[in-house]
Parts: sequence; C-alpha cells; structure tokens
Amino acid sequence: MLDDIDLGRRQRILIVEDVKLNAQILVNALKDTYDLRVAHNGVEALAMVREEMPDLILLDIIMPEMDGYEVCARLQADPNTRDIPILFLTALEGDQNEAYGIELGAMDYIRKPFNVPIVKAKIRNHLELKRYKDILKRDSRIDGLTRIPNRRRFDEAYAEERERARRNKMPLSVLMIDLDRFKAYNDTYGHLQGDDVLKLVAKTLYHALRRPGDLVARWGGEEFSVLLPQTDLLGALHVAERLRSAVYDLEIPHESSHVADVLTVSIGVASSMPNQPWSYDQLLQWADEAVYRAKAEGRNRVVAYEYARDLSN
Repeated sequence: MLDDIDLGRRQRILIVEDVKLNAQILVNALKDTYDLRVAHNGVEALAMVREEMPDLILLDIIMPEMDGYEVCARLQADPNTRDIPILFLTALEGDQNEAYGIELGAMDYIRKPFNVPIVKAKIRNHLELKRYKDILKRDSRIDGLTRIPNRRRFDEAYAEERERARRNKMPLSVLMIDLDRFKAYNDTYGHLQGDDVLKLVAKTLYHALRRPGDLVARWGGEEFSVLLPQTDLLGALHVAERLRSAVYDLEIPHESSHVADVLTVSIGVASSMPNQPWSYDQLLQWADEAVYRAKAEGRNRVVAYEYARDLSN
C-alpha cells in the first residue's frame, strides 16, 4: 500500500530569483495554479529544497553567494533531488551558455524579460512529464497483486537503512514471513481465492505495523519481508508476534493445513548485533534461516536466528 501520487494537490514550484521584481512577476503569473515558494539566493534555495521537496524549480543563473549553475550541480549530485526538473531563468545570450546548463542537468531555459504564456506552457509541459515519471517510478516499486512495496523497493530501503544504522550504531531488524502450507491452500480453494488471501494478508501486515518508518514488502510468492529500523531483537520479536497473531485472527479457513484449521504464518527474525558492523549485511540471510527453522519446528510461530535464541525465550 504505497502512497499513491496525489493527483489532487497543487504542484509545488520553487522560484529562485534574486531580483524581487522578477520574482513577483512569476508569482503573479503562477499563484492561481501552483503552490509557490520563493528563494532569493542559491544557499536559501538549497535549504528550502531540503525542507520541502518541490515538483519543479525555476532557477536564476546570476545570483550572489552561489550562482544557479552551482545550485543545479549540487541538486543533480544528490540522488534525492536529481529528478526535480530545473528550468533556468536567464538574460544570458548564446548557445554556449544554454548548452552548459543542459549538460549540468537543467531541463529547459526561460528567457528574460518573461513572456508569461511561454513561461506557463513550459512549466505545464515539464510538470506533466514529471508527474508521469513519478507514477512510473512508483509503480515499478509496487507489487502488482497486493499493492504493497515489492522486493525491489525493499532492497532499496534495506540498503539505505543498513548504512544509516551502521553509521549511527543503531539496531536494525528484518522479518521474513511465510504463509504456512499455501500451496495446499491454492490446490484446495483455487488460485483466484489464493490471490485474494495474499491481498488480505498484505493489507493486514501493512496496517499492523505502527511506525511510519517500518516497511512490509512482498518478497515473492507467499513470502513477505519486513524492515524495522531502530529496532533491537526483543522489539522485533514483539512486532513479529503481533503480525503472526494478526494473520491468525483473520480466521481464514484452511482445511488442508495440518498446522491449524485457519491460515497461519511462520516468521523468522534477525537483528544486528552490537559492536559487530558486519552483522548488518547478514540480516536477510539470518532471517531466511530463522523462518526455515520456524517451519521445521511446526510452523505458526516466531523464531529468532540461532545466535540470539536464548534472548527469544
């Protein structure tokens, strides 16, 4: 259940222009259509981008302290901001200046003095393209059946959180969740009903996670994975048991299971170990081993990776 692109909100434009008259002309032309922010120099612009990500930036080139080229270069160097379309505002003449800006990553130029219809048309076209790209990017990270993050999105988030946790020496935990005897479920009730169950379980897991930073994803088939930043082993075990109970409480009939008369899940838990930086790289493998042990021990249970087995009692 990734957040959908909000098609109803007004798109946000950051105007970076040190001449107040020029900035006011743009504000007057765009304020009825877009959500506007105004910065009067490059340093202020970068700070505003970090605080609230715009959908598009109108960027003056010649400014004190930091010119538009430097601002553009810095935004392009950051993976979090490089996809924001930048339209340079300039009175500079010559193809060489325009080529340099395009090479830095800008999408287009708006010439001074402003021609308002041209300004509006260029902004509209680039924002439509940006929205389309955002939708494609979002959909490439969503599982088509369950509409929660897919394995690609999980891998991206895991890489980010792993480095952040290792750098800050914070705990990180991973859960692997396997639907018990799900092949038998499909054989008994049919794959269409099985798909409905996967969607219901995904929704249940998603809503059972209570912190915004936690992530549940469809790992593949009948498997799900959960990423728990800033969570130690005991905390992860508590979350895992809550997820196990939430699925059990759905009371989905499963007459082909020898585990219970309803659908159940097995969950493997792995957490980073204090003062062992390499442990952050092992979490997926450890969680996978733990879920297999949970299945071997009878299923419908939560099991921590072997190194922490004493702590799980």
